[in-house]
Amino acid sequence: MQKWYSIIPKSPMLSIYLWIIVCIMPFYFIIHIIHSFSLWLISVAVLLIILYFLSYYFSFSARTGLKYMWISLQMVLNILMTLSFGYAYFVLFTAILIGFNFKKAVGFYIMYGLNILFTTVTIEVGYFFFQDLFISQTPFIIVTALGVVLVPFALYSKSKRENLEGELVTANERISELTVHEERQRIARDLHDTLGQKLSMIGLKSDLATRLVENNPQQAIQEIRDIRQTASIALKEVRELVADIRAIHLADELVRVEQILKAAQIKFRLNGDTSEIHMPVFAENIVSMCLKEAVTNIVKHSQATICRISFYQSDEMFKLTIHDNGIGFPNVKRFEGGNGLKGIQERIDFINGSFHMKTDKGTTMIISVPVTITNQ
Repeated sequence: MQKWYSIIPKSPMLSIYLWIIVCIMPFYFIIHIIHSFSLWLISVAVLLIILYFLSYYFSFSARTGLKYMWISLQMVLNILMTLSFGYAYFVLFTAILIGFNFKKAVGFYIMYGLNILFTTVTIEVGYFFFQDLFISQTPFIIVTALGVVLVPFALYSKSKRENLEGELVTANERISELTVHEERQRIARDLHDTLGQKLSMIGLKSDLATRLVENNPQQAIQEIRDIRQTASIALKEVRELVADIRAIHLADELVRVEQILKAAQIKFRLNGDTSEIHMPVFAENIVSMCLKEAVTNIVKHSQATICRISFYQSDEMFKLTIHDNGIGFPNVKRFEGGNGLKGIQERIDFINGSFHMKTDKGTTMIISVPVTITNQ
């Protein structure tokens, strides 16, 4: 919420400094004219200044109706101070208040127009009746008049833009929430449409094949083949669905791998241009996850000082090689069920790829996947 002293909203301390100047200037002016006016007039000037400060303060905390009243009181005080003492610069602060204290266009334009009208009339009357006083302050009066016209528009536009930006941020957050909700609904629908019917068909055909296996083996075999075909189609559709849900790019994973190896004080060597990687999103996801698992093994178990990663892609095949100069695996078969190797093997098999590992002078993992994924 805007503070009453916020001449410059985003800089409270600067606003306070300006208010100190604002408070000092009128009293300096009174001291300067103390020999020109009677004590009674000086007391009236001090009272008008105090009333202006109070009206300025209350206009911030007031509701819309009272806000009009307090700002109108400021305009009256501006007229009295300008005509009585040639003290016009408070008009600028009323203009500032109008600029960022009215959110609705109707209220802003009403008070903006009234402030310009009263200021213009006051200046004309001042030049007509108090010519000597006003002529000596002509440069300052011109600046004040320009400020009354320009400052409210600038502040109102800025305030309106900030409000619109805030509404836009809120709207974007709401859109993001709705997008997440809609995406969840879409995934649920896709899973239901993709798997529901086919799993029901697999269940029915499995029951049928069970009944036919003794009486009609040939028909049972055909039903099993149909089950196999239906499962392959469902598998392909699930792959496509998963690929749409999340994409892990190999180039991004290589950046994270470099960070992990650096943290483990293992030198990283990369051979290959990541911009030349072109493969199906699902396959790239699988290769990225396998790379992550392999590097995790290197950091945890290899005791290596250097890790080299190279890749090569042709029109038909993508090949990734991961080599470290660590202690290797004395018995590869012993470790096939652990250390994430089995998970790598299963993932690569899932996309009809191949996974090989050698432990000569360290460990070398070779992952090859087809660029075009076929059904199993």
